[in-house]
Amino acid sequence: MHPEDFIPAGDFCAFHHVELSFIRGLHDSGLIGMMVRDGTVLLPAEELPVLEKFVRWHYELAINSEGIEALSHVLGRIEALQEENRMLRNRLTRFDRPGAGPVLPGEEI
Repeated sequence: MHPEDFIPAGDFCAFHHVELSFIRGLHDSGLIGMMVRDGTVLLPAEELPVLEKFVRWHYELAINSEGIEALSHVLGRIEALQEENRMLRNRLTRFDRPGAGPVLPGEEI
């Protein structure tokens, strides 16, 4: 990644009025990435939307770091299940069309 792909965590914290310890806690939980370069904590720019969502959950909904971790895991699992459901529905549409006939032995279901 290039240096422009990161923003200083201090700038993010000042803009959003959050503590750096909150950001470090999210990193320690594995929810966000960060790196330190020349003594400056940097946040990947691509993760800013997720980080902003976690900030809203914490400060607007009063969800603690452990709750954010659990909620993020559950929502991620729901998204994965929804994608799997979409994939399976798409596979089934092949068999729902008129004249598709029964599945013969050895054919993929």
